[in-house]
Amino acid sequence: MMKKQARPLSSILPSMLLSAAVFTFTVVAVSAPSMFVATDAHAQEQKASEKKTRRVPTLRGKVYEQLSRAQTAADEAGNVDEAIAILKEVEDKSDSMNSYEKAMMYNFFGFIYYNNEDYDKALASFAKVVEQQPIPEKFEMTTLFSLAQLNLMQSNYDDTIKYIERWESLNSGPVPPKNKVIKAQAYYQNKQYELAADWITQAVVDHEAEGMLPDESWLILQRAVFYELKQPEKVKDVLVKLVKLFDEPKYWIQLAGMFGELGEERKQLAIMETAYQRGFVESSADIFNMAQLYYYHRAPYKGAKLMEQAMNDGVLEKNLRNLKFLGQSWSLAKEQDKAIPVMMQAANLADDGELDAQLAQILLNEERWDDAINAVDRAIEKGDLRNPGLVYLVKGMALFNKKQYALALNQLAEAEKHQKSRAMAQQWKSFVQGEKNQAERLAEELGAS
Repeated sequence: MMKKQARPLSSILPSMLLSAAVFTFTVVAVSAPSMFVATDAHAQEQKASEKKTRRVPTLRGKVYEQLSRAQTAADEAGNVDEAIAILKEVEDKSDSMNSYEKAMMYNFFGFIYYNNEDYDKALASFAKVVEQQPIPEKFEMTTLFSLAQLNLMQSNYDDTIKYIERWESLNSGPVPPKNKVIKAQAYYQNKQYELAADWITQAVVDHEAEGMLPDESWLILQRAVFYELKQPEKVKDVLVKLVKLFDEPKYWIQLAGMFGELGEERKQLAIMETAYQRGFVESSADIFNMAQLYYYHRAPYKGAKLMEQAMNDGVLEKNLRNLKFLGQSWSLAKEQDKAIPVMMQAANLADDGELDAQLAQILLNEERWDDAINAVDRAIEKGDLRNPGLVYLVKGMALFNKKQYALALNQLAEAEKHQKSRAMAQQWKSFVQGEKNQAERLAEELGAS
């Protein structure tokens, strides 16, 4: 049987959303457990070095030879089944073995199962290692750390915390930052966000105090924790650090989003513009969001140019939403010659008449009377208008400007039936009636002469 190739010892935690941006982070890499084959001399040396803390029995030569046979079968021959069979022969004689020998045997089991990607059996075997007492303290601590990592990888978060805290109970010096990260990850997955925030912050601070840059995945975890705790200011601070240290496009976009969430829209736009100049604003969603920022910051021309270019490049789809917003941006920028054809495209895609109604107003302002009337007729035919009286008002004005007073009065009468347009319709109706009367008098006078 060929030996399986062990998969990379890392695990990817579930994705998280922050605003419009996707937040993901990767757990700390899991170290491969050590086979830890010791000679009698090495075992004696370990024992001597740990006399002050615990007395440990030696690993006898005959046991070592059997373990070595299993290692050879697994590593050189690639025969996992044979290696496990040898170890089970050893296990059958475990009554005659001391605690250190049993621990070493289970360590071999764990390593072989792990390398064969049988992680549940690997965990069970490594757990038996630390059940054997006494064993060398360093050996126990190494195994405890591997157990914490493997349980994290297997989503056993309570066991992760249990084993890392047991490691801490044996540790005589300061707790390394990587241990604190493992605890933070486990607490985060258990939704114990306050504890997760405490441990990941300690890890980052400790690492920086040593003159080291924090690992990117640590900062991603810290950001995710602060987001869950609804602490946007702290999320923003972590993102600033991620931008400075790693300069990734996604961090620029996420930082802009956080400034928006904090109500600092000018900073949001400034970050997005910098990101755009750096070539980081590439997705259709980011381009649309940036165009919206320009619109709301009274710079619609920039937003319209951005969207137009993206559509020409095929990045932005020419769908109803995008065409509608592009037309509105051109209109706000007072570029009606560009707004009108875009609004027409958008209106043709719409099921209701709302965009045709908006287009009719623009055409009226541009003194394109016939086009305005046609747009009103399309709006009325499609229906579902928020302010139906307005389209009759627009059509009445267009007909008035064409000096078709009677038809204009008919449309204004329709507008008068609707509450929102009634007052203006009455004013225009009075005005048009006056103009109609005057025109009729003038016609009569000219006819009489």
